Amino acid sequence: MTSGVGQTSHRCHAGSSALSDVKAETRAALAAMCRPRRLGAGQTAIHEGETSDYVGCVLSGILRLQKTLADGRQHIVGLLFEGDMFGRVFDGASDFSVEAATDAEVCAFPRRRFEELLSHAPDLDRALLMNILTELDRARDWMVLLSNRKISSRLAGFLVLLCSRFASVDRLVELRPDGFEIRVPISRTDLAHLLGTRTESISRAFHWLEDEGDIEILGPDRVLVRDVSALASRTGDGETDAIASLKAVLASRRQASG
Repeated sequence: MTSGVGQTSHRCHAGSSALSDVKAETRAALAAMCRPRRLGAGQTAIHEGETSDYVGCVLSGILRLQKTLADGRQHIVGLLFEGDMFGRVFDGASDFSVEAATDAEVCAFPRRRFEELLSHAPDLDRALLMNILTELDRARDWMVLLSNRKISSRLAGFLVLLCSRFASVDRLVELRPDGFEIRVPISRTDLAHLLGTRTESISRAFHWLEDEGDIEILGPDRVLVRDVSALASRTGDGETDAIASLKAVLASRRQASG
């Protein structure tokens, strides 16, 4: 973890949702070793090629996984949201840098102590494995998304992913009578790097989807999705079962807050 990162003002919750299923004694051990940190937007948590002394878990905000290509260009290969973990355990340097795409809070566990706990806590081992599998599923989603030749199809796929896989992330998606309001969590420059194109192409794709009636642009980082089925069809994926589950997630969250 980079130096100069200040501690958060609240008590760390031992990794938040990522570790919610571990035993109480494991959570207590994690809480005892957790060092909550703040990252400002653009700040690096782990440098590419670095062997980190920490294993981290995102408490709030968005982190980006960034790879430097052979020609020096930067490419975002994934995003980390609340509850996601990062950092290698046991050995090896990171193949990419981990940076804050937005202001973020993370829980940093000293790697050696985390590894020691991991070696005799099967529940923690399982939680880490499930996190890795989730990240693998997302990587496959990105591969399918990037296989589309049209930038508008890639953007449509990204918005559908926000409406499905990331629906439970706080304040990212809200159900409205006329559709789903999405807070796009990264800048258009980062979105362009993620989708393998230029910022101007992303802007044109947003406006094209709006002209087609699929979305309404509410602001630089806010979009109203009027027709999720149309967006899904533009990605070549007509399956919208995730949207039904999205409605259930949002309804449950609204009921809990009420």
